[in-house]
Amino acid sequence: MDHIPGHPDDITAAWLSELLGTEVTDLGWTPIGTGQVGDSVRIALQGPDVGGRVPATLAAKFPAADETSRATAALFGLYSKEVHFYREAAPELDVRVPKVHFADVCDNGQRFCLIFEDLGPARQGDQIRGCSLDDAKAAIRQAAAIHAPSWGNKDLLSADWIQPAPDLGEKIAAMYPQAQAVFRERYASQLEPEYMALCDELAEVSSLYHQRNGDPQCLVHGDFRLDNMLFDIHGGAEPIAILDWQTVTVGKAMTDIGYFMGCGIGDLGLEHEDELLDLYLYDMKARGVDLSRADIATDFRTGILHGVSTAVFSAAFVERTERGDANFLSMARGACAMALRHDSIAALKEAN
Repeated sequence: MDHIPGHPDDITAAWLSELLGTEVTDLGWTPIGTGQVGDSVRIALQGPDVGGRVPATLAAKFPAADETSRATAALFGLYSKEVHFYREAAPELDVRVPKVHFADVCDNGQRFCLIFEDLGPARQGDQIRGCSLDDAKAAIRQAAAIHAPSWGNKDLLSADWIQPAPDLGEKIAAMYPQAQAVFRERYASQLEPEYMALCDELAEVSSLYHQRNGDPQCLVHGDFRLDNMLFDIHGGAEPIAILDWQTVTVGKAMTDIGYFMGCGIGDLGLEHEDELLDLYLYDMKARGVDLSRADIATDFRTGILHGVSTAVFSAAFVERTERGDANFLSMARGACAMALRHDSIAALKEAN
């Protein structure tokens, strides 16, 4: 299929008929999800095979309607990464993701489309509301299902599509203090002073943080938090699925774990840190990667800072919304609280 829809209105019954290999006579769509870099919809189908050989609904994802968010995504190759993840990496992993019917992106990375399995009815993860301990455990086990199958996998880790641009770290390091200035101006009256001070401190060592070297261990989701998870999918038939792979990269496993336990679940991560880390190590060992708490200690401490940097950077460079403000504050609070507990800035300096 040589047409890449860039908006739900670009999808026609004829196009879907060709894609699915059956007659689709009509369709309609409604927005779903809370993404700010991509827009997702549910497509309701009509046709003689709908509800039988063909599902009654599909999900689809497109570039963000907001120009700022779309430009940021294109600058960092986010749309292209997600398409390639579903095409090339997902089949190699054990993580539960939607089954994909169509995944394509244009050459300049600004237009893409994903058509995939509708996992509903399901419970959307909510960064602001938080989650139960059982939900957190389900997420941690999915992290192991990403990391272990890709651990040391040379073909995956060296694939061209997932390699960061050679100057990406330098670019982000240069942009980050500007992002922190925006973050401080916007949230200085709302974020606790000790947390804002830590954000300022990370901006001061931006080059140290964003230009770190080291061999990658595995694939890393990069935005492993509740908004990118669905729980009780297909009406409770399965516990969880992981969405939004635009930030997938190669790196350290603890980037996902420190991020999730800090900015992802906040107080719950602080209260159940040992239990969740032990569960992760147990699942990794069951999947053939035997790690100890000592093995992950430094990477965990520095991985927590990914939550701080993501909250700050995203707030400055995606569309501003009321929910977005609440979301970024939630992320920053959780990440900063855990980073202070583990003296993560000191760990960063020690590691370099």
